Amino acid sequence: MSVLDKVNSPADLKKLTDEELKDLAGDIRQALLYKVSQVGGHVGPNLGVTEMTIALHKVFNSPIDKFIWDVSHQTYPHKLITGRKQGFEDGHFHDITPYTNPHESEHDFFTVGHTSTSVANALGFAKARDLQGLSGNVIAIIGDGSLSGGLALEALNNAGQFSSNLIIILNDNQMSIAENHGGLYQHLEALRESSGHAQNNIFKAFGLDYRYLEEGNDIQALIHLFEEVKDINHPIVLHIRTIKGLGYEPALLNKEAWHWHVPFDLVTGKSTTQASNKETYNTIILDFLDRKMQENEPVLAINAAVPGLFNLKYFASKYPENYWDAGIAEQFTITFGGAAALAGAKSFIFHNSTFAQRAFDQFVHDLAINKEPAVVFIKGDSINSGDQTHQGDFAKGWLTNIPNLIFLAPSSKEELKNMLEWSMTQKEGPIIIDLPEHGLISRPSVLTDFSKANYQLIS
Repeated sequence: MSVLDKVNSPADLKKLTDEELKDLAGDIRQALLYKVSQVGGHVGPNLGVTEMTIALHKVFNSPIDKFIWDVSHQTYPHKLITGRKQGFEDGHFHDITPYTNPHESEHDFFTVGHTSTSVANALGFAKARDLQGLSGNVIAIIGDGSLSGGLALEALNNAGQFSSNLIIILNDNQMSIAENHGGLYQHLEALRESSGHAQNNIFKAFGLDYRYLEEGNDIQALIHLFEEVKDINHPIVLHIRTIKGLGYEPALLNKEAWHWHVPFDLVTGKSTTQASNKETYNTIILDFLDRKMQENEPVLAINAAVPGLFNLKYFASKYPENYWDAGIAEQFTITFGGAAALAGAKSFIFHNSTFAQRAFDQFVHDLAINKEPAVVFIKGDSINSGDQTHQGDFAKGWLTNIPNLIFLAPSSKEELKNMLEWSMTQKEGPIIIDLPEHGLISRPSVLTDFSKANYQLIS
């Protein structure tokens, strides 16, 4: 019998010896790796927080003490500990969602799959606790990549004026989905290199208490830290360094590729789904941008931490000065890219549909009202089999209701090419290109001007 076999609730975990806790970490990694190898899923984020999750459940008393996860794509260890082991067994992989879900367990408090929400959610819970005269710790767990989202910084700013129990764990694995981008991460690096003693400290500047832990994958070090801050009477940030992908060599060697992965062979790490080298709508866009760079056009390719979705690393490596990854900051990409287009650059902004909705006001207030001639690519505008937090089919509804936007939906590669060429010449306003979700279709197209609604009847 494995140690995990004995753990059906956090109460069972609290009875384990120190040695059994170490063995439990190995069992958890084995279980989650088996599941994601069969059906795909988030690999690196879950592996990196295994010890932290064990320590949290050892010290605190969930669900009285509330763990509020950011994104919650790293909660497989939490689910294994809180009575959902069946979801990691053959035939039951889809019995549980990939994210936290209150309908699954009393240990989950939000249905969440987007980033940067945890501190605001935790602060709301903490304020409600105090207003009702209740007790218990409220703990937000947020990754360093999520800090680039404006909501996270707004929440930290507000937490600085709170005067009661609130524990904010910064899970610093030095990664977002891909690498981190922005000046904030140079600051976090300085804090890591000084063991938290750097002269400048953004968290203290917000009025928050602060502690640093280097050994973020050491269960006993984590337990000691959590015991010291349990029931604290003011907000504190626990800056904890962890290793994304720890426990699986392929995930350590290529952290971006193993953030989320398709089904794979556990022994070799090779994908069990066949990769395609065929032409795609992505390759058509990249070839177009490459050609425009050769023509000395001031192209600017922008995305918000999703370069892999569009294969943008190719463009970035070839034209680094013409590429901008904003990190998880969708609102910024629209305002920044739109302004650059208004000033003469050829801005091409790439977005996953489910994340683009976070920038609704920027599409309206900045891009549309100012008629900024940027091009925004939307991918994933469809109903999918994933979690409800990642449905992308709202895009057509909300984008087509914004005045001054031209919304284009190419039905073939020829139409897409013509739309790209036209978008380079027009300066009247923003263009949305909603990319098809079916396979590549080739069909002659006579449409070359897309300033007005125009259709080509093919049958």
